[in-house]
Amino acid sequence: MKKAELSLRREIIAQCRRMNAIGLNQGTSGNISARLGDRLLITPSATPYDTMTPEMIAAMPLDGGGAWEGPLKPSSEWRFHLDLMRARPEFGAIVHTHAIYCTTLAIARRPIPPVHYMIAAFGGSDIRVAGYATYGTAALSRAVLKAMEGRNACLMANHGMLAAGPGLEKAMWLAVELENLARQYFNALQIGGPVLLDEAAIAETRKSFAGYGLRDAAPKQRKPTRSKPSGPRRQS
Repeated sequence: MKKAELSLRREIIAQCRRMNAIGLNQGTSGNISARLGDRLLITPSATPYDTMTPEMIAAMPLDGGGAWEGPLKPSSEWRFHLDLMRARPEFGAIVHTHAIYCTTLAIARRPIPPVHYMIAAFGGSDIRVAGYATYGTAALSRAVLKAMEGRNACLMANHGMLAAGPGLEKAMWLAVELENLARQYFNALQIGGPVLLDEAAIAETRKSFAGYGLRDAAPKQRKPTRSKPSGPRRQS
């Protein structure tokens, strides 16, 4: 195994452990994938992150129909990971979790409207809810791809959430921000409901984000070393 691949496998495991440690996920319910050339590296099915090793990460050819290599089979959710990577070449990593507030809204099938300017970081003025389908199915993958049109994150009806970015650190950053938005929206609903930002405000924020902070490299330009976190930060 080449050094760059080993490094990426280790980074996937580190981010899995991180998402559980910060409360973004529970147990083995979530999964993470990353692009490596013409392959997809993805966490194996039903394997505790604390005991996971780089060799356990499954590898799947992007042009394959579900073929995989490794000692353990890939996550049961491999299909939407694979389909998203194939449809969206700008994505280099995908984080899927059952985060509490995102999942609560997903259970209610309630999209997140423009309650905070940070919603602009997700590509538009709302976070859509992908239609419900049984986990791991082609139907769920189609629903996810539709909800992700023009977006880099979505909720999944009665299921959870996912966020995608050019690299692992950005994808995880977006996943954390998405759960923050879901929590803020949920709390605002308890005190009479939020006052929403208009389209002009979101458009202005998106424009300002274009030159804010460090820019991400495209997935195909990804270097073996870990990149620094990037993207807009919360402002007080």
